Amino acid sequence: MYKKLFHLVLFILISVSVRAQAAVILQYHHVSETLPAVTSVSANTFTEHLSYLKEHNFNVIPLNELISALQQGETLPDKTLAITFDDGYNNNYEQAAPILEKFGYPYTIFVNPKLIDEGMSYVMGWDKLKELSKKGALIANHSGQHDYLHLKLENETDAQWQSRIKQDILNSQKRIKEEIGHDYKYLAYPYGEFNNELQALVKELGFVGIGQHSGAVNKDSNFSRLPRFPASGFYSKLETLITKLNSRAFNITNLTYQDSVTQQNPPSLTMEFKMGDFHKSQFACYVSSVGQADLKWITKNTVEITSPKVLNKGRSRFNCTAPSISSPGNYFWFSQPWVIEASKP
Repeated sequence: MYKKLFHLVLFILISVSVRAQAAVILQYHHVSETLPAVTSVSANTFTEHLSYLKEHNFNVIPLNELISALQQGETLPDKTLAITFDDGYNNNYEQAAPILEKFGYPYTIFVNPKLIDEGMSYVMGWDKLKELSKKGALIANHSGQHDYLHLKLENETDAQWQSRIKQDILNSQKRIKEEIGHDYKYLAYPYGEFNNELQALVKELGFVGIGQHSGAVNKDSNFSRLPRFPASGFYSKLETLITKLNSRAFNITNLTYQDSVTQQNPPSLTMEFKMGDFHKSQFACYVSSVGQADLKWITKNTVEITSPKVLNKGRSRFNCTAPSISSPGNYFWFSQPWVIEASKP
């Protein structure tokens, strides 16, 4: 009797703890029906997304509050979420902002200050960004002009690359602070691509690095590579987005891999985590365009994950999930992005 009661109390405590510490960040680009479908969502679909959040009592908060709470280990309300946009397109002002204002939801726009200063017509100018910021939008750093930050120029040394990218990040931050007044040290990686060197530089500069790989976040997340769930294009379907909105983060204690940008092919990683509200037997990983990954359990809490096939050059991903014991239909979710490079002769 007492043993059953103990397990029931333990189960409840684990469930509440996991839910309270987890959160989700959504990523959008365009709210438009005329621009590339792969990065767009229609105004009707975007409204459908926000309506679902409202109807199901999601706690939509500013990104800075979400990140600060996780960094400090504070307890977050259940179903906490932040909304973000990349690139600062004009349709964010024309289409997205009025819808968000109607729902009263805060949001973040990651912008490229150099493109704004050059007057590129497809992105908002500082005047529109200032207007949105006064209404509660948070404006943050997406690099100067949306370059692949991890790539070195021809004949560029490591030190030269580091100096160039450091100046790009800091100059972009300076322009945002000068024009908007914001100084949130968040960097959304262009194209969602990063490697070990870039992560180390971002951390050295005191920034939080944010990607485009899927997954929930919690206090154990790596703050140089926070995940977001893309919610545009193929990923905009509400029936599949609902699962992601209710996802949870694995409590990862150690993640080991060669590099996110790598010539290792097939790639592999080793993940160590605290077992909690899921069964190890139901933990599974999938490789984009390949299928199920090979799993090798090294210890009861440590698993090696490998692609069973050589991957094509370019972007790929491991997605790992496990169904929650306490909330059937909800999943723990982790994603590892890869950029597979051709082997050098």
